[in-house]
Amino acid sequence: MIQQVMTAPGEICFQNVPDPAAKEQEVVVKIKRIGICGSDIHVYHGKHPFTKYPVTQGHEVSGEIVETGSNVRNLKVGQKVTVQPQVFCGKCYPCTHGKYNLCEDLKVMGFQTTGMASELFAVDASKVTPLPEELSYDEGAMIEPLAVAVHAVNRAGDISGGNIAVIGAGPIGNLVAQAAKAKGAGKVLVTDVSDIRLGIAKECGIDFAENTRKRNFGDAVMEHFGPDKADVIYDCAGNDTTMGQAIQYARKGSTIILVAVYAGKANVDLAVLNDHELDLNTTMMYRNEDYIEAIKLVEDKKIRLRPLMSKHFPFLEYLQAYKYIDENQEKTMKVLIDVQD
Repeated sequence: MIQQVMTAPGEICFQNVPDPAAKEQEVVVKIKRIGICGSDIHVYHGKHPFTKYPVTQGHEVSGEIVETGSNVRNLKVGQKVTVQPQVFCGKCYPCTHGKYNLCEDLKVMGFQTTGMASELFAVDASKVTPLPEELSYDEGAMIEPLAVAVHAVNRAGDISGGNIAVIGAGPIGNLVAQAAKAKGAGKVLVTDVSDIRLGIAKECGIDFAENTRKRNFGDAVMEHFGPDKADVIYDCAGNDTTMGQAIQYARKGSTIILVAVYAGKANVDLAVLNDHELDLNTTMMYRNEDYIEAIKLVEDKKIRLRPLMSKHFPFLEYLQAYKYIDENQEKTMKVLIDVQD
């Protein structure tokens, strides 16, 4: 089979390796689609702090089971699936208390361990999640980022009827806004500096979309939510400017959740955070229940994924996909790799 390998920043090769065989607790998945995310792009540019080269990428995937191990009972050949890419120890405090997404020795396929950018991939059956047959492989490859969004929204607790602001209208910000709406938020505002991304947010049913290059974030919050402002603000951009906006314009005593990964150390006004008794919370990846909920939301047509799909590239044009993303940053949401039809 053919496997993708990033040998150094900006350098990709393909190698022929033996087809994998399923061990007792494993299945072999024929990989169909792979989504490229921001973290993959960091690896491409050599800016991911926890990834070494060479590395096989691919962690947002969908595929079909073509082989099952002798001890696998709950999965079958021909089943459409996605894969949860976390590799955790199962022994540390977070793992033994149901929070394996915070494993003390957490690894992620495609970064610290071998990813799924290959024609076939053998994986422990416990990491495989079945997909409804009516979901396309394209949609299946986007369940992973949607699970990120679902987990982030759930970190705020019950948001029913609440006013939600999302800073950043990229793929994760869009999906956080959609998930908040799907889970009962009263009104959702999303902000960005790209009119193209804001237009996609509106296409996906988000109530309000504002360009903060043209309009002050605080003014937008006041117009759409009134003096009570936002109940929860999600920072899906992750920089001093956006976190500064969240802290400055949050209602006293409300909640800010950092979803995006900060590139470096933050320089923000903690004095205001303290004085306004704001709850600054964070979110990290997802757990199995988030995958299940994400799939159900798509199945129930409460989430729209297709407007986020920007372009497809054949498997052997992986490098061209990265170049396309670099050259079309403002208008690109999710690029998909077609490993096999």
